[in-house]
Formats: sequence, structure tokens, C-alpha cells
Amino acid sequence: MSRIGKKEILIPSGITVTVSGADVHIAGPKGELTIAVHPVIGVAVQENMLTCTIARKTKKSSALWGTMRAILANAVEGVHTGFKKQLELQGVGYRAAMQGKNIQLLVGFSHPVLIEAPEGITFSVEKEIITVEGFDAYLVGQVAANIRKVRPPEPYKGKGIRYVGEHVRRKVGKIVGSAA
Repeated sequence: MSRIGKKEILIPSGITVTVSGADVHIAGPKGELTIAVHPVIGVAVQENMLTCTIARKTKKSSALWGTMRAILANAVEGVHTGFKKQLELQGVGYRAAMQGKNIQLLVGFSHPVLIEAPEGITFSVEKEIITVEGFDAYLVGQVAANIRKVRPPEPYKGKGIRYVGEHVRRKVGKIVGSAA
């Protein structure tokens, strides 16, 4: 029995949820999402609650029950309030600048790196902090990970792009001593 799967999802006012076959369409002030539900999971809307149940008992159904409920809860939260990830640049001369809707990164390469904003994602830059915002939790996390992948933090000096609050384990460099 899934503890997460059996929880009901509260649908805030201003959010419309429609279930049609294997798809759940969720619309709100931030945007619209359509989630494809696995056939072994049943989804029902009653008043202002969204519930997930096991439609067909299989080996995977109990695992998918909690996963589908979490995906649907993230979709409801995303179209209502949205999601945000913040990254920080650390390093001498490392900077980011907005170029229209896109971000231009100067992170120690011989050329600037341009990151384009996909549909539904907005960027903002304040000093060394890059903010990625959107209504799709998966897309916000993936875009933030792609930005971090341009120059991940290195363990010796700590330079690179990291999430705000991320701890980077530092290594001790070579110890230079006398040969005597």
C-alpha cells in the first residue's frame, strides 16, 4: 500500500482539472499541462479533490501509484504557483548576462556560451545568481541541470556553476615540500 499514492490532491480555486481517458489536463494561471497517466492507474476528480487509485493489480502498479500521484501533485502546484531553481556562479571573471530571453555565460571558455530558454521557462540574472522559473517541475530541473553542466564546480578551487546552497567537497591539492 502506497502511503503517498493514497493521499488526495487538493485542487486550489482557479485550477481546472479534466480527465479524458489516459490523459489528465491541468490548467491554471501559470500555464497548462497534459499528463499521460499509466494504464494501471486510475484518476478521478471529485469536487476539489484529485484521487489516484490502482485500476489493475500488477507488479508495477503499487510503485507507479505513488509516482503518478507525485507527478500530478507537481503539475497542480506548478500551474498554480510555479517552480524556481537558483544557480550561482563562482570564479574570477565568471558572469552571466541576459540576451533577450536567453542567457549568455562567460565561464572561462574562449567563447561565450548561449543557453536558450525553452517554451514555458523564464530566466533572470542578478549579480552571480541565475534564476530558472517555470510551471513544469521536470523542465525547470532539466534546464537548471543543463546550465550547471556547462561548467560544474571543480573540487580544488570550487570554481563553476552550482545550485544555491549546494555544498562542494573540496580536495587538498599537492603538497610541495623539500626533498630532504
